[in-house]
Amino acid sequence: MESADFEALALDVFDYQFRGNPLYGSYCSSLGKKPGMIQKLEDIPYLPIGFFKSETVCTGTFQPEIIFESSGTTGSIPSRHAIKSLAFYEHSFLQGFRKFYGSPQEYCILGLLPSYLERGQSSLVYMTKRLMETSAHPNGGFYLHDFEKLASTLLHNENNGIKTLLLGVTYALLDFSEQFSFPLKHTIIMETGGMKGRRKEMLREEVHALLQERFHLDEIHSEYGMTELLSQAYSKVGGRYQCADSLEILIRAEDNPLEVSSSRELDQPIRGAINIIDLSNLYSCSFIATDDAGVLYTDGSFEVRGRLDHTDLRGCSLMTAD
Repeated sequence: MESADFEALALDVFDYQFRGNPLYGSYCSSLGKKPGMIQKLEDIPYLPIGFFKSETVCTGTFQPEIIFESSGTTGSIPSRHAIKSLAFYEHSFLQGFRKFYGSPQEYCILGLLPSYLERGQSSLVYMTKRLMETSAHPNGGFYLHDFEKLASTLLHNENNGIKTLLLGVTYALLDFSEQFSFPLKHTIIMETGGMKGRRKEMLREEVHALLQERFHLDEIHSEYGMTELLSQAYSKVGGRYQCADSLEILIRAEDNPLEVSSSRELDQPIRGAINIIDLSNLYSCSFIATDDAGVLYTDGSFEVRGRLDHTDLRGCSLMTAD
């Protein structure tokens, strides 16, 4: 999507959600922001992500097909995202996946997501399951704690030259790599983040270096997504993410949440807290101020550099970086 088209559509979505989402409308009004005053992406108010824990964030009135919940850590309050249409969500994540990886049918897709599977209504598990179903490869599937069976499947696929994608929560990939280590030539390992309190926090670079060494890989891929989003970003090299067409990242100043910058106005990278526009969040809120810290580059790509100090650790950003 062209930059100007994205901005025009985002401004239309802002008008729609200001009027149709009582929570978001009230939040905007409390800041003195109304339609007609918003001329560019940087002017839009971004709803603090914590509202997904304490409130129902819905645009319009509907009976949700499902309510996704975040995995979080033990004792934390999960975020909840009411989904009007699963078909809409599927269209969003399939479109993003195809942009970066091609058709799911090209892969045998494996999932190592134990904490998400144990929790229940996980958007990541739903996405991975549908990718597996679209792939339709007979060797695809989830692995809870059976590392031996996962190793057997990976080795079988390697020996037969089968293109494979292994999506895994970070701590489980590390646990697996401590028991099994062998070269992977036909497999992409994609970490989805998260120690979930199961292991000591590590720098992302350290995690990737360990996995690269144990599986003889040049790169470890990463997925950036969360319960509150219906779109994803992916990193193929060095932890630098590229956005799906329905997604755009902005940076806000940590000491002034209303000071927001987009890549459109940058002549050099900028650090700060991450704001997100997800146009696929049409029936919740498309404009979210996350608790992630990061770097935004002039081409719209970004890095995640951990969490803001006052927030709970969760999901894709449990690892920090220098």
